[in-house]
This record gives sequence, structure tokens and C-alpha cells, in this order.
Amino acid sequence: MPVSAPRPPGPGLGEMTDRAREIFRRVVESYLETGEPVGSRALSRTLEERLSPATIRNVMQDLELMGLLAAPHVSAGRAPTQAGLRLFVDALLDLGAPAQEDQARIEAAVGPASDLQSAFDAAGAALSGLSRGAGLVIAPTREAPIKHIEVVGLGPERALLVLVGADGAVENRLFTPPPGLTPSAMTEASNFLNASLRGRTIEESRDWLHARIEENRAELDAAAARLIETGLAEWAGAGRGARLIVRGRSNLLEEGASAADLEAARKLFDLLERQEDAVELLELAKDAQGVRVFLGSETKLFSLSASALVISPYMNAERRVIGAIGVIGPMRLNYARVVPIVEYTARLIGRTLGGASDDRRSLGAAPREGESHGG
Repeated sequence: MPVSAPRPPGPGLGEMTDRAREIFRRVVESYLETGEPVGSRALSRTLEERLSPATIRNVMQDLELMGLLAAPHVSAGRAPTQAGLRLFVDALLDLGAPAQEDQARIEAAVGPASDLQSAFDAAGAALSGLSRGAGLVIAPTREAPIKHIEVVGLGPERALLVLVGADGAVENRLFTPPPGLTPSAMTEASNFLNASLRGRTIEESRDWLHARIEENRAELDAAAARLIETGLAEWAGAGRGARLIVRGRSNLLEEGASAADLEAARKLFDLLERQEDAVELLELAKDAQGVRVFLGSETKLFSLSASALVISPYMNAERRVIGAIGVIGPMRLNYARVVPIVEYTARLIGRTLGGASDDRRSLGAAPREGESHGG
């Protein structure tokens, strides 16, 4: 199952002997587990083939000349380069279905969600907890036509706007209503919105309402007009561009992290603060049918932070990509675990949106050899 991102050609497995391939695989797996360079003496104790440290050092030097390994310090230990990690992810990563306990944790988090926002929050938090990275969700803009709108008063200074889309999605948003608003004005506003906006998108509704309020302000109760304008402004303000939700940032600042790791995390946080980057992240994911893995400089968003991005699109009921979900973390992520849980969570979100089968077996099925999961 290839999991890849666009990249320039590099050395491949065909250029390695069986011995070099096995040593390379062991170096990468040890590095992903510990974050430390691997020495020839330590490696000689784990290989099935009996090899001297000197023989292993010679192979590692060859792999270094190929650009797949590097010696970060003066010591003889080697760690994979970005090109080495790319080759490992594409060609040597053993992927299957997520572990049953991981599936159960994701379903327990996302399943009880009462609305899309809660489902997105729960999915991001679940991915963060399972991956020890930061869970990332690119939530869609509200593009589906409106089916029903309800305005509910929650007190003197809080009101709830409930929107039901023609695609069956339900979203709630709290906002501050105009002072002195009466229950009858809320009922009047709800009736007016439902009569006027059914079948329009949020953007179409906003433009239409602004024109309608200006033209017919005398016909509308002043408080109801302000409520309509205020409530819709809440939706329109949240609906410009994709929304970026990040959970578990503290995982990237764990105790014991090196100064370089902390600086990389700081740069990553600066990037994640820019909401407009959500659109670019979605562009990275939307052309793939499954999970894509981006390493370091393969995407300009994370080239300075030396981070890895594992991301998968999810679809609505019309099988159209409307968002993406994934994990951001250091390049030594546990890809064998993270890739399957990202794919599983994306498919679960798609099912919540009506864009995937309800058959649990199809959700849990391991990807088959030859399926496209990258670019």
C-alpha cells in the first residue's frame, strides 16, 4: 500500500542488497522508537544474521553515501535522513487495520457527538491521544443549502442559532442577542428565516438578508431585524474559508524534548495559528483517495519545523471532499500506527456525514496492496 507525497526521484530499494535493506529497516525502526541514532554495535545484537560491528558500519556508510542515513553527531550512530524516512514510509512500512482498541477509542470519542463541531473536536482529541502528536481537523465551510433554522433564547445575554442543512448536518452556534429581545421576537425571527432562506447557502442568505433588512426595515420588528443580522453574522464570520481545529499541542512539548525539538514545535505552533493555512492543508489532502504522508520540506508549511503531516480527506454524502483530518508531529512518528488510525477516523467522519458505508467491516478493513493512498 503506497503512502506517499510528490517528491523528486531518489534512491530506491532496488539499489540495495538484502543485507543493506535489513540494516536500513532496523536503523529506521529503532530511530522511530527511540529518537536516537543507532550504532553498529547495538545493531549487531538485534540482527538475525550474525554480522560484526565493522561489517555493519561499512553497510551504514554505503547507505549514508546514498543519502538515506546521516550521522547527526561525532559518534558512529546513524539516523535516517528525510529521504530515508520517505523511502521507508513508501516501501517498507507494514500497514494494516488499526488495532481493535484504537478503533474502540476513536468510536467511543466520535460516536456520542451530538453535532458536527463536537465530532470534529472529539476526533482531533482522539487522534492526539493515540498518536502523541497534535490532532488536526480541517472543518468544512457551510455550503449545503439551508433546510431549517431555529433561534433559541438561553438567557438575557445568550442565544443559540441551530442550522440544519439539506445534507442532514446539524450545527449549533451561540451568540449574543440584542438587549431586551423578547421570546416573541425570536419566534418571529425563526419564522422569517425559515420562510426566506430555505434552499439558500449561508453566503447567499447573508447577502439576501442584508439587502432585505435595508429595504424592509420598517416592516420588520427592529429587535427581530437586529437578531437576524447578529445571528447570521456569527455564521458568516465562521464560514469564510476552512476552519482549522488543533488538539494536543502539548504533546509536542513533552518533558525531555531537546532544544531543537522545542524550537521546531514553536515554529509549528506559529504556523498553526494562521487559519488561512487550513486551505493549503486541505489542498494537500483533497486529491488523494486515502492517507498522504508529508515529511519536512515536502510541504512549505512545515519545512522550517521539521514536522511530519499524516492527513486524509473525508467526504460528504455526495462523495465530495469537504475537509481533512490528520496528525502533525515530529518526523519520528509511529507511522505504522498513525497512518491506519488517521484513515479510520477520516472514514468514520465521512460516515457521520453520510458519505461512507455504515458497514463496520468496511471501516475496519485493512487497505489492500495496490490501492492508491498517495500522490
